[in-house]
Amino acid sequence: MKAVAIRETTTLHNGVEMPLVGLGVMHMYGSECVRAICEAVDTGYRMIDTAAIYGNEGAVGRGIRECGVDREELFVTTKLWVQDASYERAKQACETSLQNMGLEYLDLYLIHQPLGDIYGAWRAMEELLGEGKVRAIGVSNLNIGRLVDLSMHNRVIPHVSQVEIHPFYQQAAAVQEMKNLGVQPEGWAPFAEGRNDIFRNKLLESIGKKHGKTAAQVILRWDVQRGISVIPKSTNPARIRENYDIWDFELTAEEMKQIGGMDKGKELFFEHDSPEMARMFGNYHIH
Repeated sequence: MKAVAIRETTTLHNGVEMPLVGLGVMHMYGSECVRAICEAVDTGYRMIDTAAIYGNEGAVGRGIRECGVDREELFVTTKLWVQDASYERAKQACETSLQNMGLEYLDLYLIHQPLGDIYGAWRAMEELLGEGKVRAIGVSNLNIGRLVDLSMHNRVIPHVSQVEIHPFYQQAAAVQEMKNLGVQPEGWAPFAEGRNDIFRNKLLESIGKKHGKTAAQVILRWDVQRGISVIPKSTNPARIRENYDIWDFELTAEEMKQIGGMDKGKELFFEHDSPEMARMFGNYHIH
C-alpha cells in the first residue's frame, strides 16, 4: 500500500523545515562516523544528530564536507552539555561546536539535560537564534512539566523536545502536550537499543510481514505516523538504508493500536529526575 499521509519532513513553529528521520551518531568516531554520514546522505537522509558530549563533532563536520551535498541541504543538530548550561557559557559552547564542525550555523541547538542553569542557557540560545547562529532551539530529556514551565516563562517556546521514545516507553501524554504547545517531539533510542529483544518481537515481526518490512521499519513508521521525528543510529550500510526505507507503506489504525499496547510506561535508560543522574551528569566535564 502506497503511503500518502506522511511527508518526509515536518515544519517547526517558526517555519523551519525539519526531516522526520535522521542519523544518530552517538559512539561513532573518526572515519567510521564519516562513512556512516556519507552513506546516510547517499541514501536520502538529510538530518544528522550529534552532541558536544559525544566527542565526535569534528568527525561530523568532516562527514558534512565529504558527503557530496551542499551544507544548506542538511539539518544539523548538536547539544549543549550540562557544564555549559548557563547564560555566560552557552554562547561560547555553541561557538566551540560550530568551530569543531567547521560550520557557520546550526539548524537545531538543544539543551542536552535538564540540569544546570537551563533558564539562563535558554536566554542565551534565544539570542543565538536572533543572531542567526542557530535556526531553531530546543531541549532534550526535560519532563513535560518542566517543558511547559520553560514554554510559559520565556520569549521563545522550544521548537523541538527530544526524549526517549520507543514501543516500550511511548510517552503518549507527553507527546500530546508537546503538540498542544506547538513543540515538535523527537525520539532518541527508537529501537530501545535492542533491549527486550525488540527486533524479534512477534507482534512487530507479524505486522512487518504484512507490509514486507522488518520490525525496525515498523517501529520507525509507527513513530512518524505519530508525528514524531526519530534519529536511529547505525554504522551498517544495509541498516542505514533499511531505516530510511519507510515511506512506501502505512500502518493501519488497528496496527497502531496494537503497537500502543506494548507500552510499559517506564524509562529503560536513565531516570533523569533522580539524584544519582544529577550528580553523575553534573560532575561530568567535557573541557
